[in-house]
This record gives sequence, C-alpha cells and structure tokens, in this order.
Amino acid sequence: MSHETNTSIELEIALLIRRLTSISTSRKFGTLDRSAYLLLGQIESHGSAGVKALAEEFRLDISTVSRQTSALEQKGYVYKMPDPEDGRAYFYQLTDEGRRMLLETRAQRTERIDELLKDWSEDERTRFGELLAKFNRTYLDD
Repeated sequence: MSHETNTSIELEIALLIRRLTSISTSRKFGTLDRSAYLLLGQIESHGSAGVKALAEEFRLDISTVSRQTSALEQKGYVYKMPDPEDGRAYFYQLTDEGRRMLLETRAQRTERIDELLKDWSEDERTRFGELLAKFNRTYLDD
C-alpha cells in the first residue's frame, strides 16, 4: 500500500472521528455516552462481564473501566454478581433499565446511520460494514 493511500485513510479516519464527536456534542447521537454504550453493549453480548475482561476488550486500564462500570451501577444500568470461583471478583449484568437504555440508544444511533447512508446501495452498506469490522479487528491483532 502506498504512503499516499495510508495518508488518505488516516485523514478520513481523523475526519470521521471529528464528525462523530461533533455530532455527539451538538446533536445527541443516542441517549448514552460512548463509553456507557460500548460497555453496556459488551455486557449484553456476553450475558455478563468482569472488569478485567472489559478492560482487555477495550484496551483500557482496569481502573478506568472500574470507574465507568461503577457509574453505570450508580445509574441503575448494571448490577454486580459475585464470581463463584473467585470471591474477590464479580461480574456485571444488565438491569432492565440498562437494557432499555442500550436498546433506545442503539435505535437512535441506527436511525442516524440510516439517514447518513440513505443514498447508499445495500451492497455499499454491507461492504462498508465488513471493512469497518475488518479494520477494528486489526487492533485486536496489534
């Protein structure tokens, strides 16, 4: 891949991040903030998750994830369940309110993506989704 291609990709990613950030501050891009949305989504997809697993998934410090999950617990979006194999550890699970907020935010975000991609063909949307997923997976292999 040429240097020019990589430079173009880097610029487009930077612009995308900037636009997504400005959308979320000027026009709410869902009810939950990004970290809450991602954590709740990860917990939902696994049924439950511990702080260590969440930190590994998002490549964050355990202390950061601990603070974020604690905030979710205070809002009533998750609750702790003790790990039966390790009395010091626990897992987070979604509450009904957490699931409701996650689904509400997901619907709002999906609606916004539908608006942005309204002129794209289904094939273009599918390919874009596949390429984004592939790009995100490269970070896991890095």
